[in-house]
Amino acid sequence: MLRAIINFANVHFDRLAILLVVVSFVVLQFPTSVFAAGLTARKITLTSSAASASTTHKFDFTTATTANVGSIKYEYCTTASGSCVAPTGLNVASASLSAQTGVTGLTVGFTDANNIVVGRTPASVTSGTAVSNTFTTITNPSTTNTTFFVRITTYTGNDGNTGPTDTGVVAASTANQITVSASVDETLTFCVYTGANCAASGSTVALGTLSTSSTSSGTSKMDAATNSTSGYAITYTGATLTSGANTITALSGAASSTGSSQYGFNLKANTTPSVGSNVTGSGSGTAQTGYNTADSFKFLTGDTVASASGQTDSNTYTASYIANISNTTNPGTYTSTITYICTATY
Repeated sequence: MLRAIINFANVHFDRLAILLVVVSFVVLQFPTSVFAAGLTARKITLTSSAASASTTHKFDFTTATTANVGSIKYEYCTTASGSCVAPTGLNVASASLSAQTGVTGLTVGFTDANNIVVGRTPASVTSGTAVSNTFTTITNPSTTNTTFFVRITTYTGNDGNTGPTDTGVVAASTANQITVSASVDETLTFCVYTGANCAASGSTVALGTLSTSSTSSGTSKMDAATNSTSGYAITYTGATLTSGANTITALSGAASSTGSSQYGFNLKANTTPSVGSNVTGSGSGTAQTGYNTADSFKFLTGDTVASASGQTDSNTYTASYIANISNTTNPGTYTSTITYICTATY
């Protein structure tokens, strides 16, 4: 009986030893996994979200673990987890590291279509370190309005494979580019009037009864502006003061002289007689030769009296008319109809 008990005990001892060996084997074959900590405050900033654009990708994150950092891997995928499929059209093979902070001394060690590995001589980095890497010459995915993901992992080794430490995922998206279009029509503002302003209108300049002893005068005004790059020119057509077959002499550029037959105008402020004003307004228009000298008057149909050489805001021109007669000027009602023409070249 005692021998049977001892044999039974030996059998159970042998089975226990075998079980312990098997358990030990399992433990040796399947070591405990190393779980990487999560990167925080992570983001990717694109300088362009346009599909297929050659652009810059800037990564920012904060480390979670105090450990050596020898490399960082950026893996571009169509999903945040699971098997990584490279986004269509993405290309980071020519990526260049243009800026780095937090973890420095990094250089690009490896790239392919959707992976970037930057490495350095491993050195300790404390948890809570803000890290930034900026890569240029990256081609965005070619499908518009599509999200892509970048899986970021830090490693203790400098090969982008050994000793994963911290990891995290960032997301970005391509996007349609919005084209806003508008058109600008050609503009020309031109108004001729005798009232206080263009809205007041008016088309008559009354010189009254002419005299051999004094000069009669009056004014009209013109406003002009354009967005033409070549500006505008103001010309005029018409005849001198006329009554039937009788006329008053048109001046060719001369001062007013009482007792002489004279008719003309200019675009200046004059003293003899006191009439008119210089060009006003914020535009660049000017009175032209023959009409830009004070106290000198002219009338020659077809002349250019004012112009601007380019796009211009509004100017106001005051046309100052004078008339004199001699003792032999025939009586009658004299009129002169002037048509001002403003021409802009676009």
